[in-house]
Amino acid sequence: MSKHAETVTLDPDYVLDEQIGYLLRLAGQRHAAIFQAQISDGLTPTQFSTLIRISEHEQVSQNHLGRLAAMDVATIKGVVDRLKAKGLVAAKPDPGDKRRSNICLTETGAALIADLKADGLRITEETLAPLSAGERKTLARLLRKIC
Repeated sequence: MSKHAETVTLDPDYVLDEQIGYLLRLAGQRHAAIFQAQISDGLTPTQFSTLIRISEHEQVSQNHLGRLAAMDVATIKGVVDRLKAKGLVAAKPDPGDKRRSNICLTETGAALIADLKADGLRITEETLAPLSAGERKTLARLLRKIC
């Protein structure tokens, strides 16, 4: 018998189906499938969030955009680069700091926002469909508390 096999013990108190990480992953997978089936223009969830955050601020530095969209520097750079390639965002010089540029929506990107928000509402509705109105509020409140 291997040394590893000798140290493995069965813990009847640990049930994977009751673990929050496992349940969050399953819920996330369900939501991701709903998102992919509903979203316009083949956007990823991070691209969607980035476009919505830019629309809320008109123009924003890439670094600040990353914080607003809860992405690290490398991730937001890649997301912005892909959105630029799709013609949805552009970089403009920051009038207050010539070393920095601000990210803004192009006309094409701005034209998508109303549809993206409608898609987002449908996605949320379908994701939360199994819950009552009270359960939806409780879930949102609890998720915000642990985020």
